[in-house]
Amino acid sequence: MEVDKKEEIASDSSEQVVNPWEVSAKDGGKIDYDKLIDQFGCQRLDESLIDRVERLTSRQPHVFLRRGVFFAHRDFDLVLDAYERGDKFYLYTGRGPSSEALHLGHLIPFMFTKYLQEAFKVPLVIQLTDDEKCMWKNLSVEESQRLARENAKDIIACGAFYKNMVKVAKCVTLNKAMGIFGFSGEDHIGKLSFPPVQAVPSFPSSFPHLFPGKDKLRCLIPCAIDQDPYFRMTRDVAPRLGYSKPALIESSFFPALQASGENGKMSASDPNSAIYVTDTAKDIKNKINRYAFSGGQDSIEKHREIGANLEVDIPVKYLSFFLEDDAELEHIKKEYGEGRMLTGEVKKRLTEVLTEMVERHRMARAAVTDEKTNDIYQMVDAFMAVRPLPNMFE
Repeated sequence: MEVDKKEEIASDSSEQVVNPWEVSAKDGGKIDYDKLIDQFGCQRLDESLIDRVERLTSRQPHVFLRRGVFFAHRDFDLVLDAYERGDKFYLYTGRGPSSEALHLGHLIPFMFTKYLQEAFKVPLVIQLTDDEKCMWKNLSVEESQRLARENAKDIIACGAFYKNMVKVAKCVTLNKAMGIFGFSGEDHIGKLSFPPVQAVPSFPSSFPHLFPGKDKLRCLIPCAIDQDPYFRMTRDVAPRLGYSKPALIESSFFPALQASGENGKMSASDPNSAIYVTDTAKDIKNKINRYAFSGGQDSIEKHREIGANLEVDIPVKYLSFFLEDDAELEHIKKEYGEGRMLTGEVKKRLTEVLTEMVERHRMARAAVTDEKTNDIYQMVDAFMAVRPLPNMFE
């Protein structure tokens, strides 16, 4: 079973902690992604799979694939095998709303999911886990719901449920949940009850109005690697309930502005660590110039002599995520790394790229009215209202 390996390391936080609620490395160091792959038991996303994506979709792979942002997977090869045979799949991703607006790190899975949806021409399910944030953050139920509605606007701008929850919950013992997630006797029962909520969108029968009679339909989940524990549990349970194991394609973390290299991720709780989709052009310029950690040297003379340290330079990291032109990115890295380009020039280019991207998003979000958001919520509420309650003892 896939969860066993995690049970062995759930309490091993001596060097780094990566789970759905905490990401940290020892002494503020870098996250060791190779170690995560070994610990979690997933596979490295290699060039052969990326080449297959290009061949099957007849389009250039997304920049997040080309540059290794999405670097690990579970059964993505099997999803591609099935797709090549003519079998469809569906996508599932989500958002736990903890702030009114998304920051750039939050956009990563949605930008990539939009690409996958368009490239493979498959349906998409998005879950807003306001209940999770209510349980883990100091938020009221009402505030969590309000943030979910606001986040829904940003997500839209990017473009038999309960019965399955009961079934999943019956398959996971308390000891198993403690081993996977590190729960303790001090955690309230709401936390223990949440993992099945995150699990069940992986099963097509949770959406009988979307996938009637397609209980064997495969699910592909694009997510950051800290979400892996939820879906290791799900993959262990799925065959016991007669479903296909969901496949995953997992990304590294988007670093905070002040981070050096890859130690940690952008946080919604620290506004100066993040660039939000609601930031103005002036805000973006100010945050990059004041807070973005630079790998450049402390004098022009020294910088010209030895160049920038690209491993710790945040502007270069951000350009690696969002600058589409591969040739331009390589030119910047070469010139900056050899000292011919200065930090100010790199930050200026990053400011241009992010300002343009955020402005596009702002225009798309402006078209998502409260009325449109309410219509979507009303459709969800109507679906929930007409579902019969399950037999809790079946």
